[in-house]
Amino acid sequence: MELTAEEIAQHYTAMGHSVDLINAGKPEGMKDADWTDTVARNVEHLQLMVAKDYWTTEDMTAANAAIAANT
Repeated sequence: MELTAEEIAQHYTAMGHSVDLINAGKPEGMKDADWTDTVARNVEHLQLMVAKDYWTTEDMTAANAAIAANT
């Protein structure tokens, strides 16, 4: 199944949300274990998405940096 440009853009936007969440750091009042789980889920999402073969000119620098900083 081939994705439309709009679908690819939506996936890229979702990756940006994961990067932003990770980079924002643990919210006040969140338990450390919950934060660790949140980061792990978002890093896994980024790893899966970076590996997709439908990307064209999208910049993966921020996603790769978030992965590298949290693995």
